[in-house]
Amino acid sequence: MANLVTVTDRGLYCEQGDFYIDPWKAVPRAVITHAHGDHARRGSARYLTTVQGRQVLKTRMDLDAAIDTISYGESVVMNGVNLSLHPAGHILGSAQVRIEFQGEVWVVSGDYKIDPDGTCEPFVPLACQTFITECTFGLPIYRWPAESGVLDEINRWWRTNRDEERASVIFAYSLGKAQRVLAGVDASIGPIFCHGAVERVNADYRNSGVTLPETHYVGAALAKQDWKGTLIVAPPSANGTPWMRKFGELSTAFASGWMQVRGVRRRRAVDRGFVISDHADWPGLVSAIRATQAKRVLATHGRTGPMVRWLQESGIDAAPLHTEFIGERDDIEIDAVEEGEADA
Repeated sequence: MANLVTVTDRGLYCEQGDFYIDPWKAVPRAVITHAHGDHARRGSARYLTTVQGRQVLKTRMDLDAAIDTISYGESVVMNGVNLSLHPAGHILGSAQVRIEFQGEVWVVSGDYKIDPDGTCEPFVPLACQTFITECTFGLPIYRWPAESGVLDEINRWWRTNRDEERASVIFAYSLGKAQRVLAGVDASIGPIFCHGAVERVNADYRNSGVTLPETHYVGAALAKQDWKGTLIVAPPSANGTPWMRKFGELSTAFASGWMQVRGVRRRRAVDRGFVISDHADWPGLVSAIRATQAKRVLATHGRTGPMVRWLQESGIDAAPLHTEFIGERDDIEIDAVEEGEADA
């Protein structure tokens, strides 16, 4: 079986096509699965992403970055390699990369989730011989509750805080998770404000055709703004900072798949934890891998060991693949970098 993708010091490389997938160093040609910072880094000469993902990628890149786009399912040929991008269901514009060369098909998943939401195209399984899959939540303990139930919990929490004259501050990663929460909350409960890092991405989503409720930039609020009853959406990096003092009496929450683990909410120092993730849980990973009918599976970032063992015991050729992709944790670092640029 040919190796269409190898790991180099600059990232995942397709030698036959002479392009990199989500490189962690600057390269001549980068194919980008999505705009999160561990997958989309500045400095490359040219980028290729989906039409839907262009705006959020442009915001994250240098102003003069050369970004090419193709539609989902559209094929381009690079040095004889047939390349196409397909929905990954992770965030706006996220894609799996399908590579075909001389009858051999590989798929690089990027980050993905199986359960659909209204802010991005739903995941589409792809048949292939080799599947490179993420494993951010690659342990059997991770099993997500229904999104509708979680959103109901968030609305009840917000409504209770409103009735008790508190502000509600929910921490959610600025690109993807925040917009998913915003799209699902009941905007009739009260006004919604956003940290600058979130509000900037909201504009990208709206400009890309995603419907979000009305939101207001926290930094533009009047000094006499009454924060009681409001919902404030902020990146995790804002938690515990002086920025929070302006809201007066408040209740805090964190929206993350990590909230399923006992003790994480306490370590995050928040009042509530809501289990909502833009990555596949264990059953989602298993179903996605099975749907590919891949003969070989390479597992990267997250809990690769348990997944690799389970696959091997199931009769599938599987191995870990070391990369610099780190999944949901990376967004905290990205938000911390952007906070000073976007809000005070």
